[in-house]
Amino acid sequence: MLHVLTHDILPVFAMLALGFLLGRISFVSKAEATTANRIAFMVMQPPLILPLIAGLDWSAFRADVLAVYALCQVALFTAAYLVMRRIFRREPLESWLLAMATIFVNTLLYIWPISFLIYGEAAALPVTAIVAWDSAVSFSFFIVTTDLIAGRAPGAPPAWKRLATNPVLMAILLGLLLNLAAIPLPEPALTAMHFAGQAAAPLTLFALGVILSGQSLRVSPVIATASGLKLLAFPALIWAALSLLQPPETWHDLFTLTAAGPSGAMAFALALLHGVRTDAIAPVIVWTSTLSLISLAWLA
Repeated sequence: MLHVLTHDILPVFAMLALGFLLGRISFVSKAEATTANRIAFMVMQPPLILPLIAGLDWSAFRADVLAVYALCQVALFTAAYLVMRRIFRREPLESWLLAMATIFVNTLLYIWPISFLIYGEAAALPVTAIVAWDSAVSFSFFIVTTDLIAGRAPGAPPAWKRLATNPVLMAILLGLLLNLAAIPLPEPALTAMHFAGQAAAPLTLFALGVILSGQSLRVSPVIATASGLKLLAFPALIWAALSLLQPPETWHDLFTLTAAGPSGAMAFALALLHGVRTDAIAPVIVWTSTLSLISLAWLA
């Protein structure tokens, strides 16, 4: 457990801590971090996502296990959104992103690299399946719905035009088309995208750390509720549902491990892009990231 924590988990978590430190001493400003977040989201993520989706072997995944995982996401998301809106009276878009933070795990930028460090490519197939689902379906859903809920100021391009020119959605769609058509990406293109895509995770986590450095991390009822739903309710729901399904042990254990991961930084990235308040969303991500260090090391 200690070796996994020090050699596989903390090195990934360190970028968030570095951003927090440099933001605290005013070496990097919030405006600079916001720009870095936009670059990571719009520029570095597409080359990370496109080859991932284009090269997936969907037949290797357990469709029944993924279906159970998706149903658990829908159930908990609905409950979390209603809690944020009706009990805590948060604005619709903030409630939407807080609910997203309870079920959208940081698989692509956090769990995926950690799982590969611990288990290797073959053993991490279940995690890759969740990464594929979250990248191709869940992430697209939240990009589209967040944009539609947020709207735009008068004179801004219509929703269909904004979404059609979103580089992340374009990368997801192109990856799916290449995958279905069985068209391989040229090696030079793969090399370039691999080189650029490696910057997405550290840059996003670094920007999050900088933003957090200027905010209070005091635990409010909203933060405690969202964090508890993410770290306790979601993995417990996945564990219970998969125990009824009884898939292979590797799939059961790694899906539970992934569900116990921290809230995805994408909820924070979308909040910044759309000007949504982050005083609750950002602390949820940092607290779940911090507290999940122990649970991830133990489950791994």
